Amino acid sequence: MRLRLDIAYDGTNFSGWAIQPVLRTVQGEIESALDSILRRNPPTPRLVVAGRTDAGVHATGQVAHLDLTEAQAASVLSPARGRNARAADSDAAIALARRLNGILSQKGDIVIRSARLAPPGFDARFGALWRRYEYRIADAYSERDPLQRFRTTWLPGRHRLEPMDEVAQELCGLHDFAAYCKPKPRATTIRTLQSFYWRRDDQGVLIASLQADAFCHSMVRALVGGCVAVGVGRLTPARLIELRDARERTAAFKVMPARGLVLTEIGYPDDAALALRAAETRAHRAL
Repeated sequence: MRLRLDIAYDGTNFSGWAIQPVLRTVQGEIESALDSILRRNPPTPRLVVAGRTDAGVHATGQVAHLDLTEAQAASVLSPARGRNARAADSDAAIALARRLNGILSQKGDIVIRSARLAPPGFDARFGALWRRYEYRIADAYSERDPLQRFRTTWLPGRHRLEPMDEVAQELCGLHDFAAYCKPKPRATTIRTLQSFYWRRDDQGVLIASLQADAFCHSMVRALVGGCVAVGVGRLTPARLIELRDARERTAAFKVMPARGLVLTEIGYPDDAALALRAAETRAHRAL
């Protein structure tokens, strides 16, 4: 039985999503809770996530999947709730989410927002069509809310919204974003940046919205940092495009802190196209 989990978390006190020895991570906390729930029916299932977030990055729309055996699915249900197989599948997902939240609520920085039986062919990582992020910046034009300090980056000075928004939209498309990515061996930096725009909310906070088929390591925070440099006049919009097309890691702008970044949503195709999408995503990207 494959289950889809929709997850939210405050990343402030986590060393990212992926499980690591000694360090506290989102995956580590959820899998530890799963281990407690399913300890009589090993092995503990591993989580497959749509997008691994870095240390300090938050999420309101993270997605992961896990596979349960029949014995594990049955074990999360009370005997009094035995029904037909279809109802039992649905109840197992709901019951597991309830029990996970009961354990995770002790610290309160992870919430399983929903759990449900995944459709055939669903893969949280390879089946995704796009990922969407937001980044929040409070500058001299903004009200600084201390209640939002763990998800907003505070910057001095005044940032011009119009050139930031214009260059953000020029950066979109299918490109090699090596200038905006932390390189990994044998990993491609080719991505399709589907949308990127800036706005100010009612408190004057700058909010960047970015959507891509996938993001490479530190890509969102680097793109935001490039726009910030344009907003204060350190770089011209044309120079930011030149840096992208040079396809080389650069120190011309700063990569922004993790605290302002939130993974807000993951998009998937219709159920009938899930398996095909997963196969396409596994193929090597090219320009």
